Amino acid sequence: MTQPASPARPVTEKSPPADAPKSPWRSLVTRVDVRTLSLLGVLAALVVIGGVTEPDAFLDTDNLQLVLTQASVIGVVTVGMTFVIISGGIDLSVGAIVALASVWATTVATQEYGFAGILFTAVVVGLGCGLVNGLLIAYGRMVPFIATLAMLASGRGLALEITDGKTQMVTVDSVLKLGERDSYVLGIPPLVMVFAAVTVVGWLLLNRTTFGRRSVAVGGNAEAARLAGIDVRRQRLYLYLLSGLCCGIAAFLLIVLAGSGQNTNGNLYELDAIAAAIIGGTLLSGGRGTITGSVLGVLIFITIQNIFALNNLETAVQQIAKGAIIVAAVLVQRRTATT
Repeated sequence: MTQPASPARPVTEKSPPADAPKSPWRSLVTRVDVRTLSLLGVLAALVVIGGVTEPDAFLDTDNLQLVLTQASVIGVVTVGMTFVIISGGIDLSVGAIVALASVWATTVATQEYGFAGILFTAVVVGLGCGLVNGLLIAYGRMVPFIATLAMLASGRGLALEITDGKTQMVTVDSVLKLGERDSYVLGIPPLVMVFAAVTVVGWLLLNRTTFGRRSVAVGGNAEAARLAGIDVRRQRLYLYLLSGLCCGIAAFLLIVLAGSGQNTNGNLYELDAIAAAIIGGTLLSGGRGTITGSVLGVLIFITIQNIFALNNLETAVQQIAKGAIIVAAVLVQRRTATT
């Protein structure tokens, strides 16, 4: 005996027919990160504020180029920091590594090898410091906070020892010319182009490679990642090597920007990089983060600094504003995680 056919399921707005064509606009909206849109909105609001308070100075082409150039150095550091935080780690030594790499690359002996010598030394010093951090954390089983704090103290001390507290001026013309206007390509400073390249590579590495997926997996649940066949220790070593590499590149950019190497370079870079990553949506507990969000966080911070400087506001007010933004970002993260 045949059973009667079940009544057809009513079609509602919440359950469209399977063969109904999807709206292109709805597909686009579902792919867009709401946080990224929010950050773009904040950045746009800051541009409006800068344009209203100091229209002639803020919207000047030279000033916009300056903002992007200043964002390039800390931006490269933030890309590396984002990977480390996504994996559930932290790197407090990035500022010290930038300082050490910059002074080591600007010694008289190093400058004798010209442009290649300075670039090579900065990158190698960054990688070397990242290797030490990675070995201590991954294989020495040290807490990332302690290991990188020790590198912070050691790096600053060694940088001071190398310079004897003095500024090391760069005498290599090919390095200095990178910071001059004649080196701009279509109005874009070379430092900004390097920053853009690092950002693109970082985005591809995080979103289109197994390295990125493993980094997220380790940060989300290290034990589950290990059971899934991921070598967690080796992955963490690679991540700190990546952070050190970014610090080495940033050190070279800072040498070009300042024309010198100083043991005070990179001061508080670790705090700025962590703050930018958090604002961009990277969880301090690991397992989630975006390169795009971190870069927007950097641009927001640098734009705030520029607006405050143009309006002759005190540095203390600027730091308070930074702190308020960080607290707001963390509260938003907690609210998002509980919903």
